[in-house]
Amino acid sequence: QVQLVESGGGMVQAGGSLRLSCAASGGASRTYAMGWFRQGPGKEREFVAAISWGGGNTYYADSVKGRFTISRDNAKSTVYLQMNDLKPEDTAVYYCAADRNRITGTTVPGRLGHWGQGTQVTVSS
Repeated sequence: QVQLVESGGGMVQAGGSLRLSCAASGGASRTYAMGWFRQGPGKEREFVAAISWGGGNTYYADSVKGRFTISRDNAKSTVYLQMNDLKPEDTAVYYCAADRNRITGTTVPGRLGHWGQGTQVTVSS
């Protein structure tokens, strides 16, 4: 069973940066695709970014392209989300997810096997 623990959330002003981390443990997590999703107030959970198990393929939501970068360090079993030029509309709880199958922008969140507890990101204007 894979366990995921996110960290790095917080409050930042518009234009600022944050880096989220997701530490994975248990199972063969290093061979899992990893992704970040977010859920804003009153909204459904939405895809943000994903990375293949080897790190060679990355996927981004249009709303974050050019501002967010996903990466992973398999030696540390950790995936990162570097968020730059943050906007108030980026405010949400950010969740890390892992799955044996590829994660992309069309992946239905309910079909993913493993989730972290979430970390709050608040961007003030």
